[in-house]
Amino acid sequence: MDALTTFTDRRELERAVALLRRLGIEYALISPEPAYDRVGCSALALSGDARARFLDCGGVDIVSAGWVDARPPALSVPDDASPDFAEDVFGRAAIVVLATCVADRDRLRLTAHLSGDVAEVLPYLNAELPQGSYVEALPVFTFMDGHRMLSLFRDRIGIAKADDIVDAWASLERLRCLVNDVWARRASITPCFELRRRPPALEVYKRLPGTNCKDCGEPTCMAFAWAVWRGDAEPQRCLPVFQGDRGDLKDALLSICSGLGLESG
Repeated sequence: MDALTTFTDRRELERAVALLRRLGIEYALISPEPAYDRVGCSALALSGDARARFLDCGGVDIVSAGWVDARPPALSVPDDASPDFAEDVFGRAAIVVLATCVADRDRLRLTAHLSGDVAEVLPYLNAELPQGSYVEALPVFTFMDGHRMLSLFRDRIGIAKADDIVDAWASLERLRCLVNDVWARRASITPCFELRRRPPALEVYKRLPGTNCKDCGEPTCMAFAWAVWRGDAEPQRCLPVFQGDRGDLKDALLSICSGLGLESG
């Protein structure tokens, strides 16, 4: 099975390509240009054997976002350049985590860091997208982009269930345009700070021990609940529930995860 990765910035990509050329290893690049050049760096695809040799010969020291099984993109990158905005609060996006989605093993999850700060935009997005969930205390705005789940924080984005790397770039670019368009129209929008519906992550949280033991790898039970909802973690990582003294919560946790369409094992 071929493997694919992308990079935090172009310098790391150039280091990877230079090493591959020195080693005489065949590789393929998928470029986000021109339409997605502000939200992605080229992705690198290698055969399984080539990846092993690359990593053994110094590639492990090159910072990538993580390796996943290569999926042929269903769609090509458009030929149109990405649009400019007079006031770009989003900036550029850099994918720093790329992995298989826990909730759907045939899709991808990713985390992207932003060069901008979108915290002030979130209440306006909440007003424009009533199907979303806004939590002012974090702050985070979560909504669905088709079957993809997007969680937009002030300086980062989590996406679950992207089809492939090009689909991930497309989703990031749609969000970039949405954020900047809403911000440009903010004078005509009444910001909404209301939590119109209880986010499913809070329903997951209610079925956790609430001890913040950190055994799951997250700093708090609330952070773990968000990770489960985004598809970044399996509920079984809550050791007090599945291996400890809070087994009484197990059925309720599995039930809510099933109801939210999240895998439970």
